[in-house]
Amino acid sequence: MGQHIRCKDLRGKHREFELVQSLDANQWLLSGTEGCYLAAGTALELLDCDHNQLAAFNLGDFEGQPAKIILHQGDHLLLTTLSQAGAPAELNQAGQVCKPAQIGCTLESAISHLKEGDPVWIDDGKLGAEVESIVEEGALLRVTRARSQGVNIKADKGINFPETDLGLPSLSEKDLHDLDFACINADLIGFSFVESLADMDNLIQELAKRGATDLPIIAKIETNRAVKNLPDIVLGTLGRHSLGIMIARGDLAVELGSARLAEVQEELLWLCEAAHVPVIWATQVLESIAKKGTRSRPEFTDAAMAVRAECVMLNKGPYIVDALSALINVMDRMQAHQHKKFSRLRALHW
Repeated sequence: MGQHIRCKDLRGKHREFELVQSLDANQWLLSGTEGCYLAAGTALELLDCDHNQLAAFNLGDFEGQPAKIILHQGDHLLLTTLSQAGAPAELNQAGQVCKPAQIGCTLESAISHLKEGDPVWIDDGKLGAEVESIVEEGALLRVTRARSQGVNIKADKGINFPETDLGLPSLSEKDLHDLDFACINADLIGFSFVESLADMDNLIQELAKRGATDLPIIAKIETNRAVKNLPDIVLGTLGRHSLGIMIARGDLAVELGSARLAEVQEELLWLCEAAHVPVIWATQVLESIAKKGTRSRPEFTDAAMAVRAECVMLNKGPYIVDALSALINVMDRMQAHQHKKFSRLRALHW
């Protein structure tokens, strides 16, 4: 139809939707490519094909209340395809569960690769579960780890399958399409969920096809398999392509457990230093400052450890400038004490 709806959502993000069809006098079917958080009263603009404003109005009230999917240890959760909407558990008159809670998975092919006993982690490890059985509707999970007050599963949260071989290609069709743009406009290529030297070979070949062999690759180490294969990934890539390593500690903590992560991130730093490969220390560095403007002593200790890497990645947030200033302060101080994995033992200042 050529017309669009424009708004600013609850997070202050500007979003635009294409008007696909007018269903009746009171309903329109819209199509968008990005997530949007809306509430009753949100201001909307109707635009023509040239983006001139035709009308302005506010979103009406929503009927009912949003459903909460709260799970406790021992509860069941049905992991289904996106064709089925998420829903909390249904109870009978006696308060017994007659239908378990369910959520959809964007990677629908993952469900077919799950086996009984496979661990599943949701929302950066806030909820742990195990595949109890495979049923016609999907995979029935039993919650094995959750807070005593339960975990509320919200939309668009990540799901990890640390021990399941999902049989996914290292580069999807969308990845290859994005690579066309990146080879022309980017300074380097970030390679998410790389797990083997074969994955690196695939990307190097695709870069060569596009005449971009000079673009460095940042291999993001995010899985247990990637950790085990890192020596092969590093030694098999060096000498034929520029390489950097990102220690993506968020997904790694889910895959390995926090205690094991503390050990593994040390091992990764040692290995990369020995191979003269630069390292990016990533995920949740000074996150409390960046997102809330509050300061946490453990986070400063964590940030101080990051001085041993060549680069530190901060996640976005409304207080990102404060987080950047704090990080620079910590880095300046710690560089006098530490170079890579070696202590400098500078003179003490009282």
